[in-house]
Amino acid sequence: MKTFVKLKQYGKQAALAVPLLALQTGNAFATGGKGIPKMDAPSRGEGAGIMETIKNYGYDIATLLGLLACCWAFFVVAGSAIETFREVRAGKKTWGEFGMICGVGVGLLIVIIWLITKATDML
Repeated sequence: MKTFVKLKQYGKQAALAVPLLALQTGNAFATGGKGIPKMDAPSRGEGAGIMETIKNYGYDIATLLGLLACCWAFFVVAGSAIETFREVRAGKKTWGEFGMICGVGVGLLIVIIWLITKATDML
C-alpha cells in the first residue's frame, strides 16, 4: 500500500513537471536566442579561416585535457599518501615509507606538470 501511495505522489509531480518543461521550452524558442552570450575566441585568436580557428580550439581542448590529467594524478598521489598515513597510524608501515610515498608523489607531479607544459608549447 505504501508503494502505491509513493507512486501516486510521483505521478502527480510528473504531471506538474511536463507542462512546466513545455512552457520553458516554448519560452526559449520564443525569445529566439536573445540574451545568449557570444562564444569567446580561442586563446590563440580566431585565425584567418575556419580551419585555423578549429585548430586553435583544439589547442585549448588539449590544454584542458592536460590539466585534467594533472588533477587526476594529484588525486591519485593524495589518495596514496592518505592510505599510507592510515597504515602508519595502524603500525603496518613506518614514517620513512610515508615520507618516501610523499616525496615520490611530489616528484611525479612536478614531472607531469613539466611534461604538460612542454606538450602545450609544442602544439
